[in-house]
Amino acid sequence: MPSLHDIRRRIKSIGNTSQITKAMQMVAASKMRRAQEAARTTRPFAQLLYRIQRQATTHAPDDFTHPLLEMREVHKRAVILVGTDKGLCGGLNSNLFHLVTQFDPATTLFITVGKRAAQFIAHTGRQLVAEFTFSDSPRFEEARPIASSARDLFLKRQVDQVQVVATRFINTMTQEPVVVEFLPIGEIKGLKIPGAESEPDQAADARQFLFELSAAAVLEYLFGHYLNIYIYQVLLEAKASEQSARMVAMKGASDNATHLIKDLTLHYNNLRQGNITKELLEIAGGQLGND
Repeated sequence: MPSLHDIRRRIKSIGNTSQITKAMQMVAASKMRRAQEAARTTRPFAQLLYRIQRQATTHAPDDFTHPLLEMREVHKRAVILVGTDKGLCGGLNSNLFHLVTQFDPATTLFITVGKRAAQFIAHTGRQLVAEFTFSDSPRFEEARPIASSARDLFLKRQVDQVQVVATRFINTMTQEPVVVEFLPIGEIKGLKIPGAESEPDQAADARQFLFELSAAAVLEYLFGHYLNIYIYQVLLEAKASEQSARMVAMKGASDNATHLIKDLTLHYNNLRQGNITKELLEIAGGQLGND
C-alpha cells in the first residue's frame, strides 16, 4: 500500500502534468480556430473549381484527350498520405494509418506529408518516394510540389493511379479519415462535393461550351490549378482536423488529471484519517494498560 508521502508526491506530479495539458489545450484551441476558419473559407472556391473542371471535361470535344485523364489498368499506384508532424492528437494518425494497410505494399508508392506519416511508412517497410512537411498555417506554395510530384509519377507512367489518404474536417469533435481519387482526373467518388452535379446529370446537360483558344489550352491551364488547389484544400482540412483532435485530446487529459487528483486526495484523506484514528487508539490503549 502506498504511503502518505507517495500519494502526496503523485498528486503533485499529476498536478504539474495537468498544468502542461491545460496550456497545450489553450494553444491548440487558438490554432484550431484559425485552421478551421481557413478550411471553411477555402471550401467554396475548391468546390466551384471542381464543378468547373467536371463541366469542362464532360463537355469537351469528343476527340479531346489529355494524359491526366487517361484511364489505365491499375498495376501500380501512388498514395499521398497526409499525417501530422507532431503527436498528442488522439487517434487521428492511427485511424489514417489503418486505411494504409488496405494497399498492397508491393505495388504502392507513397508520398508522405507530415513527419508522422513518413515515420510510419519507413517503419512498416513500404516504398517512400517523396517526403514533405507543412506548416501550422498551410500555404498554397506548400501544395504545389506535392501535386507536382504525384503528377510526374503519373505522366511518366511509373504509376497508373494516384489516391489521397487524409483526414476530412467535419467539426471539432469529428474528423473523418478518407481515401479519395486524385489521378487520373475524374469524378471524386470517395468524397461528397456539396453542390456538385452527378456524372449522369452533367452528361445529360445539353448546353454547348465554346473553348477559346481551344479545349486543350483551356483544360491544360485548368488542370494544373485544379490539382494544386485540390492538395491545398486537403492540407487545410488535415490541419483543421489535427488541431481540433489535439485540443480535444488535451482537454480529455486535463479532465482525467482533475478526476484522478480528486480520487487520490480522497484516498489520501481516508488513509490519513485512518492513521490518526489508529494512533489515538494506541494512545488510549496504552493509558488503559498503565491504569
